[in-house]
Amino acid sequence: MRLPIAEGGAGAPGPAGAPAASSGKPPVTAHSHFGAFAWSTLAYNVAVILWGALVRATGSGAGCGGHWPLCNGEVLPNVSQIATVIELTHRVMSGIALLLVAAMFLWARRAFVAHHAARRWAGWSLVFILTEALLGASLVLLGHVARNESVGRVYSLATHLMNTFLLLASLALTAWYSPQETRPARSRKDRTFSLSAAGSLVVLVLVAIAGVITALGDTLFPSHTLVEGMRADFSSTASFLIRLRIIHPFLAVGAGFVVALAAFPEYRARHTARLRALSGWLLVLFAAQFAVGATSILLQAPLPIQLLHLLLADSLWIVLVLFTAERGAYRAGSLDS
Repeated sequence: MRLPIAEGGAGAPGPAGAPAASSGKPPVTAHSHFGAFAWSTLAYNVAVILWGALVRATGSGAGCGGHWPLCNGEVLPNVSQIATVIELTHRVMSGIALLLVAAMFLWARRAFVAHHAARRWAGWSLVFILTEALLGASLVLLGHVARNESVGRVYSLATHLMNTFLLLASLALTAWYSPQETRPARSRKDRTFSLSAAGSLVVLVLVAIAGVITALGDTLFPSHTLVEGMRADFSSTASFLIRLRIIHPFLAVGAGFVVALAAFPEYRARHTARLRALSGWLLVLFAAQFAVGATSILLQAPLPIQLLHLLLADSLWIVLVLFTAERGAYRAGSLDS
């Protein structure tokens, strides 16, 4: 009778039944390959998001007209205009992202047992990439692109952003849990995100929504100097997009304190290496985000700074999601012990 061997276990018997020599390196397993693919899929989706910000910042959202999924009513449109090239590239990148997430979902179903966290979050990733596509299409079909400054566009962008954050969270958790063995269900207290632990996540989402409004206002109503921008912030005749953008810096400072209150004690406590690393990255990313945000205000939001600001925001969100999940798992384990 052949005994079962743990996947990737050290000292697995060789062909003759003798223990195999250990190379000192961690074994490469199917889960390792899946994890690498999941992290790559997450990174690619961040790139798609950054390109989407380029679409908004350059006013290229109407580069394919009011048509979707066709571009200017054609499968192979005329790409003589740069706006069409930028928008069409974004659509192609989004289509590839959908295929990657779908492949990850199918792979997860084959690689992991039912109820495994990676398999569950891969399923949510597929749900949110589909809703992401639908929300992107609605922006075009509703005309919430280019120079549109309506309240409806603000609601559309806020909804789009929340879905994007849910997508990034699902992708990150899929990759994070992929190396781990499945665990039996614990008590109701064992939840990845409790209401108290998710408070910092909600705060960060609010900051991001305010950031979307700020970025849209900067795009539609650019200021050439800091003084001109501050004067517009308090002008009664300015667009509501300009008057609302002053909220973003104050929310960002408040969010920084909330996250620091959660991350700094965990960093000092040294409960686990993973939790300490995540809390350290949270503090570093928030400091960098504050510096880039201040630079953006002083320089009146040049495009490279906008993209860097968004990249840091996405990175901060991903790390905060993983930090919240890891802290929840540690506390649940402490209750069980």
